[in-house]
Amino acid sequence: MSRTDPTAQLALRKGIAVTTTEYGGVLLDEKDGTYWQLNECGTLVVTAISEGRSPSDAVEQLLAEYEVDRAEAEADVAELTDQLIRAKIVTRVGAAR
Repeated sequence: MSRTDPTAQLALRKGIAVTTTEYGGVLLDEKDGTYWQLNECGTLVVTAISEGRSPSDAVEQLLAEYEVDRAEAEADVAELTDQLIRAKIVTRVGAAR
């Protein structure tokens, strides 16, 4: 399984709404009503992507805000971004949508 390039430009697919809650966040596919619940770290990653920042930017923010080592943060961000791409929630900027 290939990992997403940590410097890749990613974007939320059109029609995906992000809402933060006291427990993390929720992604809603406005087209079919499907939703995904995220913990605080997942919400941080999705927020970074929605703001046009790279996965590596999200790693740096995780390191600044949480007690986690770099290897774990990088692996977690890569795994989440890969899952979001496979679920077609996130697309690579410039890639066919």
